[in-house]
Formats: sequence, C-alpha cells, structure tokens
Amino acid sequence: MNPSRRLVLHGACALLLAAALPSLPAFAATDVAGVKFDDTATVNGQPLKLNGAGVRTKVIFKVYALGLYLPEKKTSVADILATQGPRRIQIVSLRDLTSQDFGDAFMKGLNANTDAAERTRLLPQTKTFGEMFAAIPGLKKGDVLLVDWIPGTGTVCTLNGRKIGETVPDVAFHNAILRIWIGNDPADTGLKPKLLGG
Repeated sequence: MNPSRRLVLHGACALLLAAALPSLPAFAATDVAGVKFDDTATVNGQPLKLNGAGVRTKVIFKVYALGLYLPEKKTSVADILATQGPRRIQIVSLRDLTSQDFGDAFMKGLNANTDAAERTRLLPQTKTFGEMFAAIPGLKKGDVLLVDWIPGTGTVCTLNGRKIGETVPDVAFHNAILRIWIGNDPADTGLKPKLLGG
C-alpha cells in the first residue's frame, strides 16, 4: 500500500473512532499552590463561576488556598456583596491548623471588617458559627471546607463533604464572612485582588 493511501486510511479510521466515542465534557480548573479549583461549581442546583482564587499566607507560610464562586463574575467588593443567588467560599488547607487557630483568625478578620454596631447585631450568629470551630478538632492539610450561602436557607458549612455546625440564616452574616478576605482590612492584602478576579 502506498504511503499516501495509508495516511488517508489512518485518518479515516481516526475520524470513525472519534465519532463512535461518546463526547466527554471538558473540565477546566485553576491551579493555586497545587490545589485545583474547578472553574464552575453547583450550589443548591445553580451553576456558579469561579470569580477568583488565591493563597492566604501568614508571614512566609502558605496557610490555605481559597476560591470564591458566584453566579456571575464580579470585580468590585460592592457588587460581590450585593450578589443575588447562591455563593461559595472554598477553603483548602495547605497545612495542619488547630480549631483554635482557625477560629481565632476568623474572629480577628471579622472584627477588623465590621463596626461595633454590626458586631453587636451579628453576635448571636457569630456565636453559632463559632460553635462550629469548637465541634471540629481543626483542619488537616488537604481538608476542604465549603462555606455556602443558600438563599432562603442561610450559610451552610461542610468539611470534606460532611455538614458541620448549624445553618446561619442572615445574608449580612455571610457578607461579614466575605469581608474577612475582601473587606477594607483584608486578612491578606495579596489574596484580595485575586478573589476580585485580578
């Protein structure tokens, strides 16, 4: 068989094989410090898009990777906080963290980005959320913590696929959580622009 005919037959066979195989969806992902964040997620049946992702560092240590998912991409803090529909904060621990360490960092970030009146108003929900930290021994390297906002339900947390803590109903509380990373005094000034799509 001459070479040109062999190439034609190989090409035809490749096309037939491709046509016979079922089409598989293509999943894109963003790599952050070795952590893969899918470009889409689903919360309460609604598809969300990865708005941004980055690493929380403390001094020189990488603490966790964080991704923010929204129904539509937003680039300003005001637009993110006004977002209607579900949201997701995905945290993947890059080192072992005790429950106290994580809880203390959470409270420090919350206090830095809320005023006294808001802290007083959100106190019952903050206490409920804080009990979640007391219920777990901490985060191990590779653990995945999801903090989902579900309209009509509230803030729901899952650790490695298992629900932890109580549901917190007020969207103002979820906004306060978001401001830990995108507020005026963010936990990591390098992470904030990444979450804003930078």
